[in-house]
This record gives sequence, C-alpha cells and structure tokens, in this order.
Amino acid sequence: MSAGRTHAGGFWGRLWRAGGVAPDLPWRDRLLSLVFRAPPWTTWSGWCSWCAMAFPHVNLRRPRWGDVLRVPLQLLWLALVRAMPRTGSPGRSRAWGQAWRALPSRVASAALGWVPRRMRRGWETWSHRVRPRSADWQRLQTRSEALAGHGLWDRPLLRYAAYGLAALLAFLCVTTPFNTVAQLVFITLLWAIAMLVRRVPGSVATLLLIVLSLTASTRYLWWRVTETLNWQESLDLIWGLLLLAAEVYTWIILLLGYVQSAWPLKRKPAPLPEDTRDWPTVDVFIPTYNEPLNVVMPTVHAALGLDWPRDKIKVWLLDDGRREAFRQFAEQSGVGYIVRPDNKHAKAGNLNHALTRTEGEYIAVFDCDHIPVRSFLQATMGWFLRDPKLALVQTPHHFFSPDPFERNLGLFRTMPNEGELFYGVIQDGNDLWNAAFFCGSCAVLKRAPLQEVGGIAVETVTEDAHTALKLQRLGYNTAYINVPQAAGLATESLSAHIGQRIRWARGMAQIFRIDNPFLGKGLNWMQRICYGNAMLHFLNGGPRLIFLTAPLAFLLFHAYVIYTPAIAVLLYVLPHMVHANITNSRIQGAHRHSFWAEVYETVLAWYIWRPTLAALIDPRQGQFNVTGKGGLVERNYFDWRISLPYLVIIGLNLLGLGFGIWRVFWGPVDEIPTTLLNLFWVGYNVLLLGAAVSVASETRQVRRTHRVDMRLPAALRRPDGQLLRCETEDFSEGGLSLTVPAKQGLPANASVQVSLWRGAEEFVFPAQVVGSSATRLRLRWALEGVEQRMALVQCTFGRADAWLTWSQGRRRDRPLAGLRQVLRTGVDGYQRIAEHALPFAAPFTQASRRWGARIASLLPRTPVSGRLPSSSPAQSVPQSVPQAGPRRPTEFA
Repeated sequence: MSAGRTHAGGFWGRLWRAGGVAPDLPWRDRLLSLVFRAPPWTTWSGWCSWCAMAFPHVNLRRPRWGDVLRVPLQLLWLALVRAMPRTGSPGRSRAWGQAWRALPSRVASAALGWVPRRMRRGWETWSHRVRPRSADWQRLQTRSEALAGHGLWDRPLLRYAAYGLAALLAFLCVTTPFNTVAQLVFITLLWAIAMLVRRVPGSVATLLLIVLSLTASTRYLWWRVTETLNWQESLDLIWGLLLLAAEVYTWIILLLGYVQSAWPLKRKPAPLPEDTRDWPTVDVFIPTYNEPLNVVMPTVHAALGLDWPRDKIKVWLLDDGRREAFRQFAEQSGVGYIVRPDNKHAKAGNLNHALTRTEGEYIAVFDCDHIPVRSFLQATMGWFLRDPKLALVQTPHHFFSPDPFERNLGLFRTMPNEGELFYGVIQDGNDLWNAAFFCGSCAVLKRAPLQEVGGIAVETVTEDAHTALKLQRLGYNTAYINVPQAAGLATESLSAHIGQRIRWARGMAQIFRIDNPFLGKGLNWMQRICYGNAMLHFLNGGPRLIFLTAPLAFLLFHAYVIYTPAIAVLLYVLPHMVHANITNSRIQGAHRHSFWAEVYETVLAWYIWRPTLAALIDPRQGQFNVTGKGGLVERNYFDWRISLPYLVIIGLNLLGLGFGIWRVFWGPVDEIPTTLLNLFWVGYNVLLLGAAVSVASETRQVRRTHRVDMRLPAALRRPDGQLLRCETEDFSEGGLSLTVPAKQGLPANASVQVSLWRGAEEFVFPAQVVGSSATRLRLRWALEGVEQRMALVQCTFGRADAWLTWSQGRRRDRPLAGLRQVLRTGVDGYQRIAEHALPFAAPFTQASRRWGARIASLLPRTPVSGRLPSSSPAQSVPQSVPQAGPRRPTEFA
C-alpha cells in the first residue's frame, strides 16, 4: 500500500480528518493547514509565491550576505506600510492587490483560529464593516455625481444661493486668523479630507480636491500679504515683495490651470457618411526648409497611405529650401512640389503661399518629421461635417524618439515626457471651453475660415496659436481629439530643446502684447482664461529664478523675506505645497509626474525670462528659428555653455549653505529655526539645480534611424524556403529585430524575407541577417525602390494602432516617489559634473555609485506579483491579421 493511501485510510488518516485537514496532502501542506484556515497560506506553494512577491529583491534560491539586513527591513516595512504590488498584468495586479489589502485580516483570522466561534464571528463582522472596499468608493462616486447633476441646481435662485454660501465659507476659511494650535488643527482636517477624497474616482472628487487646494493656497497668500512683510526694514521689504510677487504669479497660474484642466472633454472621433462621395477634398501640406531628405521621406510616404478617396486628396511638399533632390523625390513619389521665390515669414509664409496654389476644402498640416497614421483623416474629418462653424481639429504631437531629458537621464518610456502634459491634459481641458489651440502640425484646418482671417498668422513667431486665436475671435469653433494620429522626432540636444522653447516663449509673449486674449472682442471668458494661461505660463522664468535664490537673502544678507517665526512658515506653506501636489497628481498624474515640472522650469528659467521680457516691451523683436531634427550626438559630452548660468546659481547657493551652517553654530540662538528652514530650502534648490544640470550631460546618439519598440505580427521566410510565424521586437527604417521560436542558425548577411501587414494586405520585404541569439534575430533591410520603402512605412509607422498603447505599463504618478526621483537625479547631476570636470575623479564617482546601489539594494521594495507567462510564437504562418486600423469611420468611433 502506498504512503498516500496509508495516510488516507488508517488511524493517522482519521486523525487528520478530525483536525479538518485532507490526509492526502503533502506533509508540509498538512502542517500549514493546521495553523492557517484559508489558501494561499495553507499550501507550501502559496507561501513560496507570497515570499517571492513580498521580497522582490531577495533571491530565495541564492541567498546573499546582504539578505540578513534585507529580510528584517522588508518585514518591518511591510508591517508599517500597506503596499500595492507592481505588475505588468492589470488583471493579475487587481487580484494581488485584493489579496494584499486583505492580508491583515487573513493573518488575524489565522491567529484567531483557536478562539471561540462567537468571538471570531464578532471580529469578522466588525472588520468587514469598517474596511472600505472599491465598491464603496464607486458607490460614493455615483452618489456625488448624481447630486452634482440633480435637477435642483437648474433653479437659478437655489444655484446662486449655493454659490453665495460657498463664497462666504471660503472667505471665512481664508481670512480668519488662527493661533498656532488652531492652524495645526485646521490643516490636519484639510489633509484628512483630502486623503479620503483622493480615493474616490470621478470628476466631482477632483473638483473637491481643487477646492481644498485653493483654500490652503489662498489662505497662505492672504497670510503672506497681511502678516509676513516687514515694512520697517527696506531690505527685508524689497526681498519680501519680490518673493511675494513670484508667489502671486504662481497662485494665478495654479488657479487658471485648475479652471483649464479640471474637467477634460475627452472628445471621440465622429463618424463620416457611408457614401464616400460626400467626403470633402483635402490638401496635405508638408512644409520643409533645411531638414535632410531622410527625415522628410517617411512623412511623405505615410501621407500617401492615408485612408481617403484618391480623387479627394492631394499631398504637397512645400520646400522652402528649393532643393533639387527634394523636387526629384516628389516627382518619383507622385506628390505635388511647391517652392516660392523667398522665405518671408518662414513656415507661416510657406503655408500661406501654398494656400494660393491649391484648392482643397480642408488643409491637413504635418511638420516634415511627423509621420501620420493611415486613420488620421477618418479620425478628424467627421467633426467638420457635424459642425459647420468648426475651423480646426488638432491631434496630439507624439514622439517616438527620446527628448534630451529622456535620453540624458535614461527615462525614455518610463515616465511622461515634458510635452505630454499639454497634449494629455491641457488641450483636453481647453476643448471643453471651445479653446483648443492650433499647434502647427498634426491638424486639419478649414480653408474658408483660414482665408477669412488672412491665412496663417505672421505677426508673431508662434503663428499656430495666434491663428487659432484669430479664428475664435471671429466666432469659429476648434476641437481636440486626444488620440495619437502621428508621431515625430523629438529634439536631439538640450541646446536645440531650449532654442525651441525660447521661440515658443517669445511668441506667446508677443501675442500677449499685441493681441491680448483678455482684451478685445469675440471670446468668452473661459476662452480668454485658456489662452491667457497658456501665455502667462511662459513668463515663469523670473519667478523660478526668485525661488532659486530667495533663501540667500537671509543667509547672505540677513534679510527676512518672510517676516514671521519659522513654525508659522511651516504651518502655512506646507499645506499649500502638499495640497497642490496631491491635486495636480490627481489631474495630471498620467501625463506629468510630481516635482518634474520644477526641473523643466529650472532648465528653461534663465533662457526664457529675457526673451519674454523683451517681447513684452517690444513685440517686434525676435525671428522664427527652425528646430533641427534628425541630428546625431557623436560622443558623450557635458554642455558647459548651456549649464553655465545654473553653475553660477549653484555656487551662490553653496555659498549660502556655508554661511547658514556658520549661523547655526555661531549665530544668534533665537535665529536657529529660521536658519535651519532656509538651509532646508537651499538644500532643495541645490538638488533641484543638480537635476537641471544633469540634463546637460549629453548622451551619445549615433543612430540615423530611431528604433521603435513595438510588437507586430510578422512572418520570416528562411533561405531554404521554410516559413515561420514570429513577431517584431523593434523596428526602424534601417532594420528590425524579430522574436523567433528557436535559434535559427542563420549566418551573417544571409538573405531572408519578412512579411508585414497593412490591414488585410501582406507586404514582403527583403532583409539580411546582422546577428542572432536563442530567440532573437537582428535584420537589416535590403529594400529595392520607392514602393517598398513606402510600403514599409505604411506597415509600421503608419499603422492606425501604432501609437495607441505607447504609455501602457507606465506607472502612474506618486508624489513622494516623484520627489525621491528628482532628488536622486540631483545627486547624480553632481557626479556627472565631477566626471566631466575632473576626469581623474571618474573612478571615485563610479565607486560612489556602486556603493550607493549596494546600500539602496538593502532598502525595502514594493511587492511585485508574478507576470503571466507569454505564449511563445507558433511556428505556422499567421492565418489572421491583428488589428491594423479602421477602414470605416464607424469602427473608429
């Protein structure tokens, strides 16, 4: 008789069953079942799975000496912090999240296994009642939104009475003076309410967070104006008024930003008529000046693949460089080619000249590096047919190459880039108020309204936003569809990035000066706010420089910029900062991580304050500069010229840090709290500046064609004729990598063929083997002729679904994690400076990085659930084609 049957049948089997344990279980599971009452804690495999999840930085099969510290630190952290596991699978993540949140009650239930049943039932009933569930938050969201949309608010008297009561309460909360204890109680209540509200989904909860944030910020500003200025000392007053002016500007931007983005419209594409004869004619404009041909070619090839009736679309290459190679390329590709005798008004003049040479009812505009997907026109044109007053439909500017922040800091596709906030949140918010901007590319304009305002605006260097403003002053509507319908190249270097932002800042200041949205006719108040906030945002250079140097007023000159005790400063400024970060994380979290806005503003501050000030004084100054794309960074280097202003500010802050330390030990005792507060401020500024200058450490970039990580179905035909199903790992215009079932054993330079799909149509491309590994094959294209290059672009970059899942798997913002990342980047910035300034110090900085990594490896980690295994590619030729984008507009909608 087997051991299992001996346990199941006999004395021991009856004894196990009497204890409520199945006798045929392995012995470890039987012992665990005696202690714990529910899986996964009753099985050995469940415990192994839990340990792998709870200790992601510990290899249980290969223990290390550091695990002696890692395990107790992780256990202590898990006992104090309720963490959500990270995963790449949403479904699995939810399951682990529920299990993890239920862990305390499970452990308690196991501990109470021998407690009398009545007491145990009482514990379970109480814990079930007090523990909030996701359904409770959803129910609260439903009720709050039902209350907000109740018909009672349609009665003007009741609605205005509610407005008046809310205004009175806000006035009392902002202006009522509190002593220290009362202020502490007040901010604690605000924080507790915010912690509860932030867990409720929906727009109503977001509005409540905005109210809490504005209450804390406005109370801080009121306190600053009424109680913290020293009118007796001129030096204190001058520094105090400078800081107050910067804070008033920040409060205005915060307020306008909340109004602008609190309730994004999230417009969807509108369907087109079934009969394509009712579809309008479209001219596609691709302006270029000095960009290389290899940058322009993919855009032209993708534009030729747009899903639109061939007799109703015409692609035009607008060459302000008047180059023969471009004329020949246009002729070979079958697109129109337009040049003009001069370059007056730069891009705006180029587009206006083309308007006089074409006849389409609508104009689609793409920068020469923005590659449109095939569904672009079907996604945008439906709204024009629905709204006769619609003059513009804008889509996001998406980038498949890293910008200088992403490349130099190694952040590409791990967090949102600098421009994603505008296209992900602000434009959607503008659209609610009929104030979406024209952004110069990836947009469609109606010819008749455009001609009515005199074509593209030429008075400023930001012709796109000014054109939209002119259209809306005449009563025309604009729309924004937040679905990526084109992708382009980001700026390659920090100097190019700053140059582009200088032009934007100067142009917005010019518009503010000559066509101020707060003045003049034709706009409603919400449109004025949306346009005005966009222009005021670019005036942040001066305030940011004030924040970076304000604590030096006390540390170097003994000037009190905030004339009040240090404890009062903390009780007023901390609620303002905490609530602003919580609320902005709620609104912007998917498109801008916390504290990174300060890094972006710090990098630009010195370079935009002078052009904006000059444009406000004389708006005729400045000229259009073309942003270079497609360039190379031949080697790693540090841009000392760009970073020089910030190195000077760093030096001043370090000087202030030294004086502050001296004041702590040898200065007046009663000034120690104020000195410590300013030292903390200076320390934060030093690390923030370190993060800013770290971007000036340019990373080598020698690829002429950028690779895009994307999984696409493919088929590989070997030289022996065997056909294998596989998928792409990444691709570019120069080659691709394939994930294959097994090592193929193909020699270098072996000729193969790769099949890709555009819709239901298969295209076969010749390629040569560059290298291979067990499951990866690297290929170089061997394309023949324009038709194959065009087909390749349309099968890859021009797919309708090419960029829809770009941000999937990216973690949402967590404010404290964002702060840690910024401070860590600041420390890394000084290590980079040391490596470039003192090459002999490189071994020391590298050693410090290694030791820092070792110490960081001991710190607790967020639990990670196991990923679901991915299915390996089958070895048969694909019988079906995955989604390749809509052929009919109704499918898109």
